[in-house]
Parts: sequence; C-alpha cells; structure tokens
Amino acid sequence: MERNADKTLGLLSIARKAGKLQTGEDSVGAMLAEHRARLVLLAADAGPATVRRVLARTEGTRQRVITLAYDKQTLGAALGRPSVAVAAFTDVSLALAFARTLPEPDAALMTDLEERVRRVKDRAENGRHTKTRKS
Repeated sequence: MERNADKTLGLLSIARKAGKLQTGEDSVGAMLAEHRARLVLLAADAGPATVRRVLARTEGTRQRVITLAYDKQTLGAALGRPSVAVAAFTDVSLALAFARTLPEPDAALMTDLEERVRRVKDRAENGRHTKTRKS
C-alpha cells in the first residue's frame, strides 16, 4: 500500500513539473471553465464550500471529479506547497496513469479515461488534432 501511495504522489509531482497539473481553486476553476480539466482531484479534507463549487462547475460536463484518501497537507507536500485542496490534470494520458495507481480505481472512471485516451490517439494519427499554422 505504501509503495502505491508513493507512486501515486510521485505521479502528481511529475505532472506538476510537466505543467499538466493545476492546483488551487482559482487555477482549477479556470481549467474547468475552459473544459481543459481531464480529472479533478479533491483532498479528503477539502472544505465543503470548495467541494460544492467544484461539483457545481463540473455538473453537466464530462470532467470527472474524485476525492482522494490524502489530506491537503499530504497533497501539498507532494506538490511543493503548504497544502492543496483541489488539483486538476489537463492531460488525459497522465490522468489515466494516475488513476491506475489508485488502490481501488473506479471502473467507470477507468473506462472513461481509456476511451478518451483512445480518441486523442486516433485524432493524432489521423491528423485531426494538429494546431492551425499560419502560412
């Protein structure tokens, strides 16, 4: 169990360093508004107002929210901050890798993330996911 916890928290740190994880209610809120949050993480002891706002912003969207077994201080320590109540992956592949490290991953969450990763790969292979270039 402890080894999985280290792997889970380590992946959070890697994602943050890669710029694929946003932390804090304001940054996560911006990602939610832009529909760029692929997986939202709540600390086990996140305040009720924070939880309510996050759930309200994700209602009716495909943006998934999970509550972790880690408290704000544990998440903060893994991410180099004093405490983190909410974070969001902006990369679906990293979100899937993270979900796979959880002790009891939700089957519906795993299915959804795997399907989204497949779609991203299909778009990339078919050239439909390229940035517009100025000529």
